[in-house]
Amino acid sequence: MNPLLIVGGVTICLLALLAIVFLVIAPPAPRVARDRRLAPGEEHVSALTRITDRATAAIDSASTNRSGGMFSPESLELAGIKTDRAGFLILVASATSVMSLIGVLLGLANGFWFLLAVMFGAATPFLVRFLLVMRTSQRQAKFADQVDDTVQMLAGGLRAGHGLNRTIGAVAAEAEEPTSEELARVVNETRLGRNLADALANTAQRMKSADFEWVAQAIAINQETGGNLAEVLDQVGKTIRERNQIRRHVRALSAEGRLSAVILVALPVSVFLFLLVANPSYVSFFFTNPIGIVALIVAFLLLVVGTIWVMYSVKVKF
Repeated sequence: MNPLLIVGGVTICLLALLAIVFLVIAPPAPRVARDRRLAPGEEHVSALTRITDRATAAIDSASTNRSGGMFSPESLELAGIKTDRAGFLILVASATSVMSLIGVLLGLANGFWFLLAVMFGAATPFLVRFLLVMRTSQRQAKFADQVDDTVQMLAGGLRAGHGLNRTIGAVAAEAEEPTSEELARVVNETRLGRNLADALANTAQRMKSADFEWVAQAIAINQETGGNLAEVLDQVGKTIRERNQIRRHVRALSAEGRLSAVILVALPVSVFLFLLVANPSYVSFFFTNPIGIVALIVAFLLLVVGTIWVMYSVKVKF
């Protein structure tokens, strides 16, 4: 009989016996809940929480007098990330370490563990930045799609007899994200004394929305000249709906080109990484020979130029 099976069976039997003894025959005494054992007003803080707070405070103090760089607070706020900058940098550093470890594990079999660890670790911050930009673009596109409904809600609130500031506050409470967050920001800025038209114009610039900029301009002109703002917003909303129809039509027509761009960009990178893992001797020339290193650098630069070119080719402006 296999001795490993004997050892495994004995181990399982011992664990079962321990479970019976400590959980059935002599179970532990019931423990009092932590909130009842603590003094009133005292808060329990674990060791992991204290270490995390210290690391976050150290990073925050080190980056206070420096520029935002790749992960500025403004970029995190535009992407809709609630974590502060120091905590986000800790997450990026953790992801970099994990990706470097994955590179080491993938390169142990072919001897390129150091190179893969450096490549994966160096590429992780840029990948996070790319995901941050994509999340910001998606949030701005979602805001642009919600402008039509926002204008209708504003016009309906004004037509019901509410004031403009109160209407914007009501829309901020009832609208979906990210419109609710941006309008809540406008409400807070106006409470601090900023002009409503300037706050709305700032929101339009932050979200890069030409449609919402029209709304801000209409409100600014109405504050200076007066008139029926509800009717003006109805006309602006009608124009925005027509523009959204054209935008969606153009997006549907350009879907094939955008998909082709993604495939053309991802195909050479994925094939090279697959060959690097599956058959490293086939691509070892690019790392051991000076000509191969130069060819790899030129290929990377051409890929970057081609990616930018394709992005501008499939991007339609109207």
